[in-house]
Amino acid sequence: MSVVATDVATIRSEVRAWLAEHWRPERPLGEWWQALAESGWGYSSYPTEWFGRGLPPEADAIVDHEFRALGAFGPPRGIATMMVAPLLLELGTDEQRRRWLPGILTGREIWCQLFSEPGAGSDLAAASTKANLDGDEWIVNGQKVWTSGGHYADWAILVARTDPSVPKHRGLSFFVISMDQPGVEPRPLVQMTGDAEFNEVFLTDAVVPIDQLIGEVGHGWGIALRLLSYERNSLDPEEDAGIQTALDLSQQVGRYASGELADGTEGYMPKASVAWSMLIELLRSTGAADDLVVRQEAMRLYSGFEIARVAAGRAAAAAASGRLPGPEVSLGKLRSVDLMRRYRDLSLRALGVGGVLVGDDAPYDGRFARLALSVSGMSIAGGTDEIQRNIVGERVLGLPGEPRVDKDIPFADVPR
Repeated sequence: MSVVATDVATIRSEVRAWLAEHWRPERPLGEWWQALAESGWGYSSYPTEWFGRGLPPEADAIVDHEFRALGAFGPPRGIATMMVAPLLLELGTDEQRRRWLPGILTGREIWCQLFSEPGAGSDLAAASTKANLDGDEWIVNGQKVWTSGGHYADWAILVARTDPSVPKHRGLSFFVISMDQPGVEPRPLVQMTGDAEFNEVFLTDAVVPIDQLIGEVGHGWGIALRLLSYERNSLDPEEDAGIQTALDLSQQVGRYASGELADGTEGYMPKASVAWSMLIELLRSTGAADDLVVRQEAMRLYSGFEIARVAAGRAAAAAASGRLPGPEVSLGKLRSVDLMRRYRDLSLRALGVGGVLVGDDAPYDGRFARLALSVSGMSIAGGTDEIQRNIVGERVLGLPGEPRVDKDIPFADVPR
């Protein structure tokens, strides 16, 4: 199902009417997010029984446009909404959906992702964190790293090894684990931007009740791949990227909408339309817009954003039809990273020596320099560029696969 012209007009009319009745900047943020969840306008493409309106995926962009036009603050964003909620809708039980979706879609609970390990980064299937069944609980021991938001998250999605006697891809299971327990210790890692968004997380006899297993025991690899496809789609430049931090739900929502209070999103790039406006302002104010080469590069970038927007719409429509993600997710992720690098290079070229400065007294408060420092991480997040190219090479071009000497032997026998 797609949105036709008449549907677009109807959706716009309905969301405008709802906003006219309910958007009040003086409302507490928590109350506003609760109203959004109950109305279904926060995530309009979700099923009606799970806080949505059952609309096609393209409707989300229409609704988002109306929110921005009015200056209304949008729904919660981050790992929980871009990855966990879609996964629960697809693979979770009704009890799991009832348990976790309300906290996710009202912003009351923050989530993080316990996937990568010191010895299992790009090769996630080599994860060695163990989960052993003890009665009606799983006992987890190991270490994770590069966990965004781990120091303030309430819950985490976890990939752990439940059977080392089988090959590595078949011995993993997928869990939901509480971050608020004695056996979970996050330690923030300072990045070159000066932020400490990432963490290493140590798990020592951490407990996971058996009803917090997603899917079946030993099927964690396939579930993890499905989740990573959501993450790679979320890195599309037409989407708001970022990790939603814990916001004060008692504050007036208008203070976040106006920018008086930080919106709590720690991310790499703003949405493409916002990033484009920022760039045009920069090029004009620095005089770089008079440079013909700069103008040409800017138009190449704009064209890339438009191509990405169209591709994202097609990917969303395919997902809505129930088709499993294919190599187009990897191509989209590679395209997004390339656009961000070109954006970085063009903005730093316009800034000149000012591009090395950060802080409140730097040009544009150092925002472009901070973006430039963050872009390198995008080639790693959601699976490295090298892994994405391997996927495309093998599954699209039919090239020989990478040698995988440990693919078919028990994980316990793999030298590490």
